[in-house]
Amino acid sequence: MKTLADLPIKIFADGADKEGIVKLYQSPFIQGMTTNPTLMRKAGISDYEKFAHEVLQVVKTKPISFEVFSDDFEDMHRQALKISKWQDNVYVKIPITNTKGESSLPLIRKLAGSGVRLNVTAILTLDQVKGVADHLDPRIPAVVSVFAGRIADTGVDPVPAMKQSLEILRPLPQAELLWASVREVLNIFQAAESGAHIVTVPHDILTKAQKLAGTDLADLSLDTVKMFYSDAHAAGYTL
Repeated sequence: MKTLADLPIKIFADGADKEGIVKLYQSPFIQGMTTNPTLMRKAGISDYEKFAHEVLQVVKTKPISFEVFSDDFEDMHRQALKISKWQDNVYVKIPITNTKGESSLPLIRKLAGSGVRLNVTAILTLDQVKGVADHLDPRIPAVVSVFAGRIADTGVDPVPAMKQSLEILRPLPQAELLWASVREVLNIFQAAESGAHIVTVPHDILTKAQKLAGTDLADLSLDTVKMFYSDAHAAGYTL
C-alpha cells in the first residue's frame, strides 16, 4: 500500500493551530497550508491579521491561503488586495457566493485580472466550477476548492464530480483543483485517484495518516485486540 509520500498529489495542511502549522511546514511531504475563519475561531484566535503575520514569519515559501471574511463585495475586494500583499506565497480565499447567495464571480474576475492569486472556496457544484473557470485569468495561478467531503456528506460520491471538474479546468494551465473537507485518511487516497492536484487535510487526520497509512492490516488487527484487552483490564471489569 502506498504511503503519503508516494501519492501523486500535493498534500496541504489545513488548520489554525500555530504549533501544528510550524511542525507541518517543516515536513517534506506537506507542500502547502490553508486555514479559514472557522478554524481560527475554534483555535481561539482573536486577532486575524496578527495571527497571519506570525504564521508568515515561518511559512515563507510554501503556498498558504487566507480567507476574506466580509459579506460585502466591495469590502471583500479591499480585504483581498490587502491579504495578497502580505507575502509572495499567499493565496486569497474567496467564497463562491456571499451569505445572501449572490455570486462572487464578478469579484473573482476583477481580482484575477489584477494578478491576485486566488483560492476560490466553498464550491460544491459543477456549475460553480464552470463559472469560476470562465472568470479566472489563465495566466494567473489559482486554486479551485471543491468541497468533496461535504458532497459525500449528502450521500453522493464526489469522485465523478472531481474528475469532471478537472476536465473543466484543463484549459486553464495555472488553475489547480483542490479536494477539500477531508473526513478520513481514505479521502486522501481518493483525492489522489481522482486526479485532483491538491488535497487539503486537517492536522488531526494528517497525524493519523502519518501513523496508519500503509500499515499492515494484520498488525493493525493485533493492535486493536491488544487495545481492547488493555482497556478492559485497566477498567477492572469482571464477570
